[in-house]
Amino acid sequence: MNHVHSIKSWLFTPATRPERFRKAAGAGAGALIIDLEDAVPPSAKGEARATALQYLEGISGPHLPCALRINALSTRAGLDDVQAFVGSSAQPDYLALPKCESAAEIGLVSGWLREAGKSAEIVVQIETAKGMAALEEIVRAPGKPAALVFGAADMAADLGAEVAWEPLLFTRSRIVLAGAMGGIHVIDSPYFNIADADGLRRETKAAAALGFHSKCAIHPAQIAVINEVLTPGAEEIARAREIIAVEAQGAGTVDHQMVDKAVVRTARLVIERAGIGPDE
Repeated sequence: MNHVHSIKSWLFTPATRPERFRKAAGAGAGALIIDLEDAVPPSAKGEARATALQYLEGISGPHLPCALRINALSTRAGLDDVQAFVGSSAQPDYLALPKCESAAEIGLVSGWLREAGKSAEIVVQIETAKGMAALEEIVRAPGKPAALVFGAADMAADLGAEVAWEPLLFTRSRIVLAGAMGGIHVIDSPYFNIADADGLRRETKAAAALGFHSKCAIHPAQIAVINEVLTPGAEEIARAREIIAVEAQGAGTVDHQMVDKAVVRTARLVIERAGIGPDE
């Protein structure tokens, strides 16, 4: 399984569009999220579920990491999704839980997965006020989630806020803080204006500056920008290597900045996010 920390972009694809599943890798996505929830109307839930599981049952050998996003556990469709999944031979890398609002949900699903012999890691979406209130509990849950995903649209609707950076900055910051407390990967919400590449770039840079590790996309055309922004450039990598080298010598400065433990930790994060070893 590809480790969640190596994934920079997650592409949502409706489970009703199986012809798009295999195109995610060609678009450069780090992972595919097959969506049974928001992208599927109620009348198509059963068909979408069967299509998604059939695709996932056919995966073998090296593959693009796949997540299955089920419906919320508070809905009949969500319970049907879980029942169908645990009764199948499908082995996605991740199971995404939308509108997660308690550690109990994670513990319940984690137990079902273990009982069914599923290796999928759990990714939880934080997109309600109740979910925000339960963040500290969620990151300490037994069967700790592999990642937290911020859901901007649903959160904005819950709060009565605008789907924009400033009104949702507090919630984004809380999710990054909770992820840091639990040592959990944090994934930013999609940018919903597909035609606005500049806006996507600005928001991805802002999310990275805040501490998000990766970002979701709702269209393949968004993937290249997300990957570019979240992949450290040559200059950033070179500076990080210099900082690590200076630390190895005992003490010193880089660009007139004292190399202390915090600076070194940041440099090591740059190397890790670049997907290379410190000696490469």
